[in-house]
Amino acid sequence: MAYRFNKEVFNKIIEKLSKDFKVYAPIVLKGKGTFSDTDSIKYGEITNIEEIEFKEKSNFSYKEILISITQTLFYFTEDQWIEPKEEKKGAIVFLRSCDMHSVKRIDDIYLRNGFEDSYYKKIREKVIFILIGCEHSFDNCFCVSMGTNKSENHDGYIKIFNNDIYFNMLNGKLTQYFNDEHLEEVYFKEDYVKENHNKVNIPEKLDLRIINSSVWKEYSSRCIACGRCNFVCPTCTCFTMQDIFYKGNKNSGERRRVWASCQVDGYTEMAGGHSFRKDKGERMRFKVLHKVYDYKKRWGYHMCVGCGRCDDVCPEYISFSHCINKLESAIKEENK
Repeated sequence: MAYRFNKEVFNKIIEKLSKDFKVYAPIVLKGKGTFSDTDSIKYGEITNIEEIEFKEKSNFSYKEILISITQTLFYFTEDQWIEPKEEKKGAIVFLRSCDMHSVKRIDDIYLRNGFEDSYYKKIREKVIFILIGCEHSFDNCFCVSMGTNKSENHDGYIKIFNNDIYFNMLNGKLTQYFNDEHLEEVYFKEDYVKENHNKVNIPEKLDLRIINSSVWKEYSSRCIACGRCNFVCPTCTCFTMQDIFYKGNKNSGERRRVWASCQVDGYTEMAGGHSFRKDKGERMRFKVLHKVYDYKKRWGYHMCVGCGRCDDVCPEYISFSHCINKLESAIKEENK
């Protein structure tokens, strides 16, 4: 059912929702950008509709709501261990279509990849997703090429038009929070991007000779292995483990799961100092082929959702979409 509200009424609904959920949306952090006079758009907890940034793309994805940057898995002592207390509240997340598609990719890794991660599952089961439509394409987006410009798996849809809130409720779980309000039923279409300035062409078949292509050498000199592209990406899920021992008692502490990056030094390092991908060009090759080749062989669709955040954040102006577009010509070059 689709309804129209004024902002005051919708804020009352958010207040009701906040009793049972933490409500997250992209918000503007003043002065928190790359430079002191620039802002950053990041996901944070909100209390009213005015806090949500509808007009610009967020610099970071929503994924740290599902998989924390640092997550304590359990506490331990000499002879026992205990898991942290479970968060009682669920979460409501306002996000765009590309990010909605990335939820499916994260679910693949944590729930359908041969095992179910119990820590992730507990959080995931309590999350409701509200889609924010895109009236136009943003810089560096290529969601149309990746088929992620439209979504059908969200629990609700929201848009603002002439200072009114239009909300399409697709999940019965939310009905109780709207019952006390006078509901004006309306009809409206969801906004979605039909064309991006950036387009990518992914070859149907990748010749394995692409592995030794000279196309990767460029990134050996350009990439600085900072890992920013992985951390802003909504589908990167790699992590490492850390055991933290307390100073007061060296036999007690906690085990943490911490985000990791396939682009940084030490990611593939093994006992004896051996590393699979020491060269930064090799790391770039791994990331690109995983996003648009390996993952599709496993799941039937690409891992990359075309949000373009990796291009936005790279301090060396490396374009992931341009790299993808080099694959076809690189294959032809290798086949000569």
